[in-house]
Amino acid sequence: MQKSRKRILLITVTVLFTFLTVFLLFYSVPPSPEKEIREARYSLAEARKKNAHYYAEHLYTEASAYLDSAMFSWEKENQRFIYKRNYNEVIRYAELSVLRSHLASKVFENNISEPEVSHIQRIKILRDIEKKINLRFRNYPLNSDIRERIMQGKLLLKEGETAWKNYHYSVAEKKISEAEYYLASAYEYSQASLSNYFSLYPKWKTWVDNTLAMSDSINDYSIIVDKFARKLHVYYDGQKYSEYSTELGPNWVGDKMVWGDKATPEGMYRVSKKLRNDSTVFYKALLLNYPNDEDTADFQTALARGILPHSSRIGGMIEIHGHGGKGIDWTEGCVALTDREMDELFDLVRIGTPVTIVGSMLELDSVIR
Repeated sequence: MQKSRKRILLITVTVLFTFLTVFLLFYSVPPSPEKEIREARYSLAEARKKNAHYYAEHLYTEASAYLDSAMFSWEKENQRFIYKRNYNEVIRYAELSVLRSHLASKVFENNISEPEVSHIQRIKILRDIEKKINLRFRNYPLNSDIRERIMQGKLLLKEGETAWKNYHYSVAEKKISEAEYYLASAYEYSQASLSNYFSLYPKWKTWVDNTLAMSDSINDYSIIVDKFARKLHVYYDGQKYSEYSTELGPNWVGDKMVWGDKATPEGMYRVSKKLRNDSTVFYKALLLNYPNDEDTADFQTALARGILPHSSRIGGMIEIHGHGGKGIDWTEGCVALTDREMDELFDLVRIGTPVTIVGSMLELDSVIR
């Protein structure tokens, strides 16, 4: 009996040992997630070295939170029976932490190059604005404050571009931002002024059409002065005959209001006198019948409404004359040609020849580039 019990015990122990051996062979201890945790810690540390906590605070905070979750889960699993432990959640959190750390580091790298890209784009935009200002407003009578803004903006832009080329990004940022303020504000003001001026285009077009129709009907010469284009066009029988470059009064934008305002008037006029060099200080001249009835009526209305002081005097003595070719707008409101061109024009016209002066013969979209 005793032998039988020993035999049963031996068999039981053998079976248990065999079972334990098989269990250990096929159900090994879960591997520690130490490698994944180490990688997550390293990635987070690298991200912080790159100031990702500043450039990508949200991503860095997420990476840190995922690492904390991985550590908490790891500690929790280690409290369980060794064969019951499951580190899948630990590994998942660690991998998410690594991913967020890498993304945060990438944002840092982008921010290192971002000033360069941003400055290149902003400099290009400002150079475009500067080019448009030069093309559209070089001869446009802007007030002194706007001219000063343009000059200041150009100087700051040049300084900002130099700073950027020398990798002084903080200095470049300051200079470019200031240049944006000066150039953009000056450009917007100038554009608004130009658009407002060209709102008169329908009236100008009517004058031009009427002048050309008159030239066609009388089979004679007529003159159209395009102030914006700085051109004097001669037509014969309604067809273009010749063209000359002109110089105007410095305040040529808009109509002439009073004596001495240095503005070139706009309207439909006629040659009232032909003055040779013994009758004018400007070589030769074609005196216009300015002010005409419409100019006089407008002047009286401005006085009545208080737009002009009561001491104001209406302008006069507007001519097409010689001594031009200076390259600037310098007259008292007259239209200047070179002496040679004045000789040609003087011989073509007669007293009574129509002379129409407009802001532009073309719409704004056609003249700006």
